[in-house]
Amino acid sequence: MANRPPARARRALAALLLIAAGGSATAADYTGPLFDAHLHYNDEAWNGQSGPHPLADVLARMQRSGVKAIISNSRPNDGTQRLASSAETRQAGVTVVPFVRLYRNRADYDNWFRDETIYRMVQDELARGTAAGPFRGLGEFHLYDSGNANGPVAKKLMALAEEKGLVVLAHVDDVAIDLLMANTPSQGQKVRLIWAHTGIGGAPAARVDQLMARYPQLVGELSYRPGLTCEGGKLCPEWRSLLLKYPTRFVIGSDTWVNQRWQYYEELMKGYRTWLGDLPADAARRIAWDNGANLFGLKGTQ
Repeated sequence: MANRPPARARRALAALLLIAAGGSATAADYTGPLFDAHLHYNDEAWNGQSGPHPLADVLARMQRSGVKAIISNSRPNDGTQRLASSAETRQAGVTVVPFVRLYRNRADYDNWFRDETIYRMVQDELARGTAAGPFRGLGEFHLYDSGNANGPVAKKLMALAEEKGLVVLAHVDDVAIDLLMANTPSQGQKVRLIWAHTGIGGAPAARVDQLMARYPQLVGELSYRPGLTCEGGKLCPEWRSLLLKYPTRFVIGSDTWVNQRWQYYEELMKGYRTWLGDLPADAARRIAWDNGANLFGLKGTQ
């Protein structure tokens, strides 16, 4: 009888044969806690709790999805105040990180960057705070024309964010990222900015990489991100490489900007769990929970 190869060699050979046969094992979904870093509780969702998604409904969806903390920013800010002040939220085990939204109504989307009444509203909200504590950030705001990053109110708010240590949530393109950062005292080296969707229209992964290297406090939020996932809901190769290069610089979010997103909230979170399971466990945990929690000093693992 011929000598058998060592056990280690046999296992390696078996693994090679399995791969050659196309039978590699499927990674399990991520099962840990989630931090939803882009959530809206807008007036059309709750409407004085007579809307289609009253507080009990949205909290139940978060619980079923394993969401333990959220960045809440709502049009108007009453929705965030409601989430932050409710005993139901605390009983559901959801931590609210409140942001001041720059919009009182839909008309503000197109004019906030030059409207001085928006700046005064932000000051008033910051002074008011919430039952869950002070506001921790500004936004989400939109810039459909990147040049409006140089609007007078946009400039003042970026400087204010750095001065007060507030996190910015911005729905902008890659050009506007550079312009917004240039309007801070540190030229973008100290301000913390969450880039909603990691870019309007899908900035190439190479451009995202360039901006991540340039701005050490830039964080990419991954809802609606074109090119992120491929067949079977798994990560596309270039994005998997980018997430592994910057595992502490990405977060996930639901972006419940319309009621339909609430209706599919659990499915959205399940989709994240699928591709997070395609990452090493430590990277998956960071993107799913740790990066958001660390950004705001949340304690424990929930």
